[in-house]
Amino acid sequence: MSPAPRKAGAPARTGSSSGSAAGKASTPGAGARKPAHHGAGEVRIIGGLWKRTRLPVPSRPGLRPTPDRVRETLFNWLGQNLSGWRCIDAFAGTGALGLEAASRGAADVLLVENDAGLADQLRQVCTKLGASAVRVQRGDGTSVLRQQPAGSAHLVLLDPPFDGQLFEPALAAAAPALAADGFIYLEAPQAWDEAALAPHGLVLHRHLKAGAVHAHLLRRA
Repeated sequence: MSPAPRKAGAPARTGSSSGSAAGKASTPGAGARKPAHHGAGEVRIIGGLWKRTRLPVPSRPGLRPTPDRVRETLFNWLGQNLSGWRCIDAFAGTGALGLEAASRGAADVLLVENDAGLADQLRQVCTKLGASAVRVQRGDGTSVLRQQPAGSAHLVLLDPPFDGQLFEPALAAAAPALAADGFIYLEAPQAWDEAALAPHGLVLHRHLKAGAVHAHLLRRA
């Protein structure tokens, strides 16, 4: 297994804290729609080896790459050097999250995408970048997570469509694959509180609200 991740520093908590609770009676994220992407058809990798590299954003229902501000904050939380990390971007889309990890030195990055056209686009991007540490797999992100060896992933990136019912099954599949000192990033339309995370053996490490997006960094309890 790849070396354990280096611990990020302890930046001040940004945005809402773990006290921002989702309703306990309902599943966070259920029925909410992901905000539409209003960009110019591309996003950029914001740091590391491929900083400023443009990634195309094709027209797909519900496809909206993680906002720049949120990605920047996430990698400030994690630290800029991810050397040796094994990462899984389970709902890759444009690949913005997984490629940010690879750009910062992650040793093995798996991009999983169910849409055939997007998967082909990801392969083309990886070829252009010479991204030898990045693999692209077409398939269902939750199913692929279930197939991962226990405790093998240092970072699992979860950004499923906001109008689906994938949050609970994705977390349930990701938690066993997570290394003891690893992280899960969860992007959702509602905040997940400790009560919602507890059944998965997870706790909230960091939380940010940016517009309609709630970004969570989770760890094992």
